[in-house]
Amino acid sequence: MPDPTRFILVEPSHGGNVGSTARAMKVMGFTDLVLVRPRWPDVLGRDETLALASGATDVLASSRVAATLAEALEGVHHACATAMTPRDFGPPTHAPRDFFATLAREPQRVAFVFGPERTGLANEDVYRCHSCLSIPTHPEYGSLNLAQAVQLIAYDWRMALGGFSVAPRTVDAALADAAEVQGLLEHWQQTLVAIGYLDPAAPKKLMPRLNQLLNRTGLTREEVHILRGIARAASRRPAP
Repeated sequence: MPDPTRFILVEPSHGGNVGSTARAMKVMGFTDLVLVRPRWPDVLGRDETLALASGATDVLASSRVAATLAEALEGVHHACATAMTPRDFGPPTHAPRDFFATLAREPQRVAFVFGPERTGLANEDVYRCHSCLSIPTHPEYGSLNLAQAVQLIAYDWRMALGGFSVAPRTVDAALADAAEVQGLLEHWQQTLVAIGYLDPAAPKKLMPRLNQLLNRTGLTREEVHILRGIARAASRRPAP
């Protein structure tokens, strides 16, 4: 199934931003990139573009260049302009996250349109879109790099579509069973007596309290081995 989401960069002037956009798209699972009248005709193959794509060169390879925004929007059902500057006329403006929850309910081809780095989208480009997105930023400083804005939009849109599960980086450790915990407690008891910390004639409630402590921690087998190793080392020290 073709990627139903398109990212459109209108008149991008920096190859690095094009490469970074490809990277931002790929990590969120999007591949459809269209450039409208880029400053450099060879921008997709420039060194800075490829360097900042950082492995997303397949997105660059499958992207295309369009002469007009109208051409770039062919096949799109809902176009979202991205613009921070308020306008007195145009499509309704939304914060991405709340709006995406509604937009994602309809199966349709969606495009996100980003303007030139220096000026942002021209009014006539905004008017071509069905809605306008404004990323909520600090009221006193809302300057976002083009690729940063793409990453934020791509992330929120992917989350609205269902997101990706987080893959565990480590294998879950095996928990120690009751017998292993009791073996550790017996080892500790012997060591505490040997070093003079526990008086076997008057043990009070030290060992039951330690038992409760270990039960609360949910020890793993590896942790039991570590604590036994500490007990062995302590028992080798001469008693005071």
